[in-house]
Amino acid sequence: MSWISKTFSSSIGRKIVMAITGLFLCSFLVVHLVGNLQLFKDDGGQAFNVYSHFMGTNPLIRTVEWVLVLGFGFHIYESIMLTLRNKKARGANYTSSHAEQNSPWQSRNMGLLGTIILIFLLVHLYNFFYRARFGDLDPDINNNDDLYTLVATSFKQLWYVVLYVAAQIALGYHLIHGFRSAFQTLGLNHRKYTPAIKLVGYGFSVLVSAGFAAMPLYFYFFK
Repeated sequence: MSWISKTFSSSIGRKIVMAITGLFLCSFLVVHLVGNLQLFKDDGGQAFNVYSHFMGTNPLIRTVEWVLVLGFGFHIYESIMLTLRNKKARGANYTSSHAEQNSPWQSRNMGLLGTIILIFLLVHLYNFFYRARFGDLDPDINNNDDLYTLVATSFKQLWYVVLYVAAQIALGYHLIHGFRSAFQTLGLNHRKYTPAIKLVGYGFSVLVSAGFAAMPLYFYFFK
């Protein structure tokens, strides 16, 4: 086994991969949220459909999608490996270690939060991404696929709104712990800067999760 495989199969190596892919996925969340804010424009969905058409046909974006898939894949795989390794290391002593007194709830339940997000992601990808790319959507007045109508229809279903909002709450908690931990793993841990990183992490987590959660709530209650 080479030093590279040894490094990235170790706990610290896996944490580094988690940190790098996690921060990359944070940047994706920002881009995705900004684009989806087109849903709030009172134009019958034209701006959102133009944005969706661009994202679905631009060669550069299509290439980046594969990088994104790899980012999600590595992040999910490494999180599972770390969770299993940590459970094995704790063993029977975990039940008497009073972990709740030593770490916040979200840091002890990243596996649970990640599972909720993964379930939502699979449903979300099928409902929007798959149907947008491989389905047969009607065109809008500009002859773009009318993804806006699909979004509006989906967000009129209570079960989907509940799942979406619950996933964003899980995402918020996941980010609160993950954002700070990523910087700490990469060695950016200093008594002078860590409080600022933690504060930015809280703000980022709340704004992103609230921004996404606002979309289904807006369509369900106001459209």
